[in-house]
Order: sequence, then C-alpha cells, then structure tokens
Amino acid sequence: MPREIHWTDAEEIGIQLQEKHPDIDPLTVRFTDLHRYVTELEGFADDPAKSNESRLEAIQMAWHEEYEDAKA
Repeated sequence: MPREIHWTDAEEIGIQLQEKHPDIDPLTVRFTDLHRYVTELEGFADDPAKSNESRLEAIQMAWHEEYEDAKA
C-alpha cells in the first residue's frame, strides 16, 4: 500500500505527477486540472477542499523541477 500523501507533500506529489504525466509541461496546467491530478493520485489522503493557491504553486514548481530533470 502506498504511503499517504497530503497537500503539504509537494515534492512527493511532484515526483508522482511526473511519473503519471511525463509528457505534460507542468507550467501549462491550470490549477483546476492540477487539483484534479493531485486528488486522483494513489495514496492521496487529504481533504480536497484544503488546497489553496500557494499549495498548488508549490506542487506545480516541484513537478516542474522533476519535469526539467527528466528532460536533461
């Protein structure tokens, strides 16, 4: 069973999003779609309503870092 992830686990979420959506440039993803991608991750165990702009930005930046590393 995967470990539980929460909105504050930006780095882990970024890694998982890169694995699940390797062909998507994170900087092109709208926050509404990013919210859905996160809540659909296996192991996501937080309240979907607890997201906010700063948490989504942190996740997007963590995902972008993984995306850039994968391209290198």
